[in-house]
Amino acid sequence: MSFNVNLQNLSALESLGLSKVFKAYANDTNMPSIDEVGFNANSGYVYIALEDGICICSLLGGQVEYLVTDFEDGTETFHKTYDKALKHLQTL
Repeated sequence: MSFNVNLQNLSALESLGLSKVFKAYANDTNMPSIDEVGFNANSGYVYIALEDGICICSLLGGQVEYLVTDFEDGTETFHKTYDKALKHLQTL
């Protein structure tokens, strides 16, 4: 697992977002391995990238979303639940 976030300089919203994505990981997934935990300074999202291809993310401490990326064409699709993201991922 790698960390792409400076844990010593987290803003309040980044901290809130990370707490939400870790809670979603613990409560909503089948706990696949975590590849990376990070913060995207361009988008403002904190995220957990999972080995199954789904990212759990939160924008500015907001509601958790589940991101699936089609690596063939770069299309990113956000889902409200992990199960919906898994179903979408299986169609790629």
